[in-house]
Amino acid sequence: MSVPIRQVLKVGSYVFRQRLKKNKRYPLVLMLEPLFRCNLACPGCGKIQYPTDILRRHLSPEQCFKAVEECGAPVISVAGGEPLLHPQIEEIVSGLIGRKKFIYLCTNAILLERNLHKFKPSVYLTLSIHMDGLEELHDKAVDRRGVFREAVGAIQKAKELGFRVTTNTTVFDGVNPQEMIDLFDGLTDLGVDGMMVSPGYAYEKAPDQEHFLKRNKTKTLFSKILGEDGKGKKRWRFNHSPLYLEFLTGQHDYDCTPWGNPNYSVLGWQRPCYLMAEGGHVESFKELIEGTDWSGYGCKSGNPKCQDCMVHSGYEPTAVNDSMTSVSKALKSLAGALGIR
Repeated sequence: MSVPIRQVLKVGSYVFRQRLKKNKRYPLVLMLEPLFRCNLACPGCGKIQYPTDILRRHLSPEQCFKAVEECGAPVISVAGGEPLLHPQIEEIVSGLIGRKKFIYLCTNAILLERNLHKFKPSVYLTLSIHMDGLEELHDKAVDRRGVFREAVGAIQKAKELGFRVTTNTTVFDGVNPQEMIDLFDGLTDLGVDGMMVSPGYAYEKAPDQEHFLKRNKTKTLFSKILGEDGKGKKRWRFNHSPLYLEFLTGQHDYDCTPWGNPNYSVLGWQRPCYLMAEGGHVESFKELIEGTDWSGYGCKSGNPKCQDCMVHSGYEPTAVNDSMTSVSKALKSLAGALGIR
């Protein structure tokens, strides 16, 4: 099963209630970054490019809980930086589980095995491991040799202990489609519960600006990886709406839902979205939703920074909303979440 049935039902009922209220702007996943500090310097990520005084900051558990309650999203992605570097990560995760939020603890897995004792397997907790390719490509993407093998070992250990484990793969320009196919085969053989995949976005602070995909290249590349129908191999289990995977292969003309995955970090609520901070940061979620000119963002807005973005943080919420527009789309999305082809 790609997604726990309890999560499917809770998220589905949440979306249905929002639509009944005719609420046009609601969050689906809160991207919570309790710190920017990391033990890697990946060239495709700009988090550690922040000044030292910002890298030394971290959110307290109370700040995290306040943001979660203020936002109201049913799913929380705890990222960073490397969240396992946070001195109170155990307390944060435990508190979110106590609030019955579905947590995806995102990690590069370098510190995972030595920290597994801090957590207990739960239907509310998923360990999300960053995997950008097979050994040579992944180690190049994170700019350190040996990380791929550490991640594989951590996945195996976590599965042995009964944890739910998924992976998150960012695809960059120049990647061989067959390598991604081999990666997804290998991760499936490892027994991961689901996989996420997304084209990379050109973070302004990222040292490498040459390997982010343009929109046409994204559609071509993902058609080769997932097939023209966007399904991929039958045994692959993706932690995505099938409609989002179809979007990646060019089957849907979606626009972005930038408020669907809001971001809260040591700097506050990021405006307009998880990927862009050109609107700065605000103190409250209400100010983010009500005080942002959303017409200036998304592919159809004409904003040049949005034209090539097809990242799941902006388009997965669009796909989820689209899944509620017809019975056939709803059934397709439900089957995808349950791992049924």
